[in-house]
Amino acid sequence: MKQYLKHFKLFGGRTIKTGISVFLTALICSIFNLPVIFAVITAVVTIEHTAVASIRKAAVRFPASAIGALIAVLMYSMFGKGALTFGLAAMLTIGICHKLKLDEGILVATITAIAMIPDFGGSEIVSFITRLGTTSIGIVVSTLVNFFLLPPNYTPTILQNLHAMNKTSSQLLSSIILDITHTAKHKKALTKRLHRQLTSRLERTENLLNFQREEWNYHRHSRKDLKQLVYVKEHLSLMHQLAHHLGNMIFAREASPSFSQSEVDLLQNLSTHFEQTIMDDHHEISEEQFKLIEELDRLFWKWREEHIQKNYGFRHHFASEVVLVYELLSFHDVLEEMNQLTSKHRAHIMSNDEKKKKG
Repeated sequence: MKQYLKHFKLFGGRTIKTGISVFLTALICSIFNLPVIFAVITAVVTIEHTAVASIRKAAVRFPASAIGALIAVLMYSMFGKGALTFGLAAMLTIGICHKLKLDEGILVATITAIAMIPDFGGSEIVSFITRLGTTSIGIVVSTLVNFFLLPPNYTPTILQNLHAMNKTSSQLLSSIILDITHTAKHKKALTKRLHRQLTSRLERTENLLNFQREEWNYHRHSRKDLKQLVYVKEHLSLMHQLAHHLGNMIFAREASPSFSQSEVDLLQNLSTHFEQTIMDDHHEISEEQFKLIEELDRLFWKWREEHIQKNYGFRHHFASEVVLVYELLSFHDVLEEMNQLTSKHRAHIMSNDEKKKKG
């Protein structure tokens, strides 16, 4: 039941902060009898992933909003409320903000400029000050809410992504070996799809890691949290290496490498052990896998020379078979680093737990 509710959770931290920002912005505007719509729209679009981003972008959005409001006043004074006014206000706001390197504020500035035009009726100066003031309220309120309320913790999501990437890497390796050895009917499109999934999740996880690091510049965090973040960063770096080697295997596979039956058996056995190592929580490497790697290592140079002479007849330094063998050896090296990293991190956690018990 708990997992079911978690799956259908409607309100995340950012959604709640957006709702609170809109409520407070509307309340402040109502108290001072100011137009609400500009302020709440600004509050919605200025909530960011981290407090750092809110502060940095708020410093850009305020002058950008002032530019948008000023352009709206000028266009209205020259052309009235016609369609030309809307088009020119939008174009000039975007163009000027871009030239002044205020790109982070272009959306808010353009909304400010466009939304002001229908409500002109009295003094343009009063309208300018009112709209700029309400927009500023939205920016300030959303920035303060984002800074002080519900600071995000992306570490659990990052750890979940790492586990998911382990699974995808395992499936991708199996798919590549099936393609190479032709041991079963297999759709090659699956291999490319899994690789896209892996690289896409890697990119998203990298962004979350950067968000977390930024967040901790302004919020307190424990030494344990910092150690966890360092571990995640190093683990993610190793995942990038795995993805790189898997990508190279995919490209080498396109050259239709040819292996003997004994070589196929070796690749299949090694792939099975690799998959087990990837999915293991501590990335433990079996003795059998070490033996297979030794065999692969011994045959590497022999295979290189034989494949060059037999298949090409000229000095081709990187035949597809050799590339695949090399990438598999490199893949194993990364798994060893993962095992060492995980063992070190686990030992550190156990050491801290023992210190707490003694304390």
